[in-house]
Amino acid sequence: MPELPEVETSRRGIDPYLCGKTVLKTHVRQKQLRWPVSTQIISELAGQTITHTGRRGKYLLLFTQQGCVIMHLGMSGSVRIVDSSLAIGKHDHVDIVMSDGVILRYHDPRRFGCLLWSELPVEQHALLRSLGPEPLTDEFTGRYLFERSHGRKVPIKSFVMDSHVVVGVGNIYANEALFMAGIPPQTEAGNLTAERYERLVSCIKQVISHAITVGGTTLRDFVGGDGKPGYFQQSLLVYGRAGQPCKQCGTQLVEIRQTQRSSVYCPLCQV
Repeated sequence: MPELPEVETSRRGIDPYLCGKTVLKTHVRQKQLRWPVSTQIISELAGQTITHTGRRGKYLLLFTQQGCVIMHLGMSGSVRIVDSSLAIGKHDHVDIVMSDGVILRYHDPRRFGCLLWSELPVEQHALLRSLGPEPLTDEFTGRYLFERSHGRKVPIKSFVMDSHVVVGVGNIYANEALFMAGIPPQTEAGNLTAERYERLVSCIKQVISHAITVGGTTLRDFVGGDGKPGYFQQSLLVYGRAGQPCKQCGTQLVEIRQTQRSSVYCPLCQV
């Protein structure tokens, strides 16, 4: 599933081609995604100018003066900038065509994503209003996490993956940050000290920042807005490496299942 770094990579890739441009028309070839494509995207988006792009958690946002397109890439979706000469693929469900001929093409083999319309302010939309802070902002601190964790018996990995606590810390990045912080993924959130939360927050920020810099992680079929793959997978320390030696101490990495997701950790480095 495209996570925060992948969505941010996509946003940065499409932004120069959309900002200040006017939408000519929208082609919807498949309306039935996770929720039906908003009729306003078809009927009202034409003639509006994209003022800027944004992102909230894993939601990609296209702003106009009248409202905002809320886009989610689901399990396997992607957006790309293409021109009209590129053949339409089986899973290319929506084209937003700009007046200069540039096309924003939404591709989603599993159809778990969405394209919705929201009146401003978009922060009040039901999908966005209860989300936690962005991980790279000053609002996301060790003190904040420590205070939210009081009395919580949920495993720390599940805790930081809860979008109501903090957005965008997906499975890959939670594995990596917990390894860097030296914290076992099964540790109860309420049992960590404030100092360990400070370290964990620092590691989450470091991991996500690096992933954005290198364009996200290429797992399954993610590509960025420019059609290029991400390269964070090349620097993974634990995720996907179960049974292999720890790059830090050489101990064999252990894999467990948590809420139907893979958690890989080093039993020596993470204590």
